[in-house]
Amino acid sequence: MDGDTSTSDTLMVFATGASGMAPVTSEEDLRFRAFTAALKTVCLDLAMQVVKDGEGASKIAAITVEDAASPASAKKIACEIANSPLIKTAMAAGDANWGRIVMAVGKAFEPIELESLAIWFDDVQVAKDGARAPDYDEAAASAVFAKSEFAIRVSVGAGTGRATVWTCDLTHGYVDINGAYRT
Repeated sequence: MDGDTSTSDTLMVFATGASGMAPVTSEEDLRFRAFTAALKTVCLDLAMQVVKDGEGASKIAAITVEDAASPASAKKIACEIANSPLIKTAMAAGDANWGRIVMAVGKAFEPIELESLAIWFDDVQVAKDGARAPDYDEAAASAVFAKSEFAIRVSVGAGTGRATVWTCDLTHGYVDINGAYRT
């Protein structure tokens, strides 16, 4: 994923009434809950397929931002991390550069408490209290970034907002694919 949008990556849901079932008219209707749960599952699966199918992608990461000022703030920070070319190329290279995560958090211009900032690559804590974690292990962090799927979790200490987004790496393959054709 490169942060751009494509008509090829579009999902539309229509209610045509063709099923013959009585319409759902209330959120309290058990069918509403079942439908929204199923729709969420399908949409998440489709979204993950789009991420995994990114041009030249070799790795995917779930980016979770927590303890943000609001869910919207958490999503903005997570998207800054997910869309950063520096982070995406670090993923491709297997470079567990947590400083690039800090850069993207700051670039979001959202409220954070620097003294509370913490970052994990999977379960490996790389930053704590706004600095390198005291038990930082470069080999363990690099091992996470060598995997084809992993998680980046960031706590910004500004509230209770939380959001997760997914991204893929940015490889030479992306440039080759997108530079080789003209539409």
